[in-house]
Amino acid sequence: MPSARGWALLGAGSAFFILWWTFGDPELLLVGVFLVLAPLAALAYVRLHRPVVEISRRIGSPAVHDGDTTMVTLFVDNRTRRPVPHLTMFDEVDKLGVAGFETARLAGGERASASYRVTCSPRGVYKVGPARGHAGDPLGLAEVAVADSSVDRLVVYPAVERLSGFPQTRGRDPLVHASRPEHSQRGGEDFYTLREYNRGDDLRRIHWPSVAKTDELMIRQLETPWQSRALVLLDVRESAYESEQAFETAVSGAASVVDHLVRTGFDADFWAGDANTLDASKYSVIMERLAVVQPDPSIDLRAVATRIRHRGGGGALVLVTGVPDREMLAVQRLLAPDYGNTVLMSVSSTTPQTVIGFHRVGAATVVVDPGARWAPEWLKTMRATWADVSAS
Repeated sequence: MPSARGWALLGAGSAFFILWWTFGDPELLLVGVFLVLAPLAALAYVRLHRPVVEISRRIGSPAVHDGDTTMVTLFVDNRTRRPVPHLTMFDEVDKLGVAGFETARLAGGERASASYRVTCSPRGVYKVGPARGHAGDPLGLAEVAVADSSVDRLVVYPAVERLSGFPQTRGRDPLVHASRPEHSQRGGEDFYTLREYNRGDDLRRIHWPSVAKTDELMIRQLETPWQSRALVLLDVRESAYESEQAFETAVSGAASVVDHLVRTGFDADFWAGDANTLDASKYSVIMERLAVVQPDPSIDLRAVATRIRHRGGGGALVLVTGVPDREMLAVQRLLAPDYGNTVLMSVSSTTPQTVIGFHRVGAATVVVDPGARWAPEWLKTMRATWADVSAS
């Protein structure tokens, strides 16, 4: 099709035809014919000499955190021996912007590359591409589509803050307290109970005597050490948050505490509106879930807590919410028997009265304003819990 310059010549040629028709001057007719034939000839040229090129893409980091940047590089390969006089490329990152490039000349068999940076914000999953290439004639009067690249994904995780410290927790010995977990693999080493085999279970844990008796596959369930267990629950109820910014702050807090627990050796589970909890050791799965999580106006937190409780003992429960209410307090009471310690992370512009209820049950509370940072308040709360335990 004609380029912008070609359309301009066609328009000018049509104007000269009108002038010739009005005044009858043959020179006006000649100019009009030239202006119209030039882009038409260019269009025929690009169709006859249509190049064969291939466009590919490489994303420096296909998964980044909110606010980070990543580099995207496009590669164009001329698959023929004929040179490409002019090539234009456009690559779009959905909702984040469009990058455009031009090559003056691409020799036969030559490869050209171009790079651009993407500032990744806000969190979410973005479509990158397809990159589209257009070849033109030497005068730039016409162009033709020559290639489209594949479509890639760019995942923007929530912003993560580096947290430090954790409340005093109990280990295997209830009389011993520590502020760091016992490092052990998920599942522990001590026998706890027998259960039916589920697809994906380690076959080395099959309890063959029980199989011989019941003719069903039974697995030896091993106890998880108290200190190494944790559950992070993100409140996704729309009614719990004062604003969209408050929800985004809570999502960032949940991502930060998951990162903190994994780094410090906890066997953590995570819930944010899913059917079941997710294993936080699968870091990318958790972060991608947080990249797309949205408030849910119809979630029943009490039913969720009843479904996901483990009926164990020890470990840490982390509740991330906006303004904590009686329903969140009821969730804490349902899950508290499974975990020795509770941390409440609240996003609120005022200190809610319900926080007093969490204080009464011994929960450590971290309250921040919407849009504020978690790390300073987290560390302040952790230091307070250490002082309380020392004083007792």
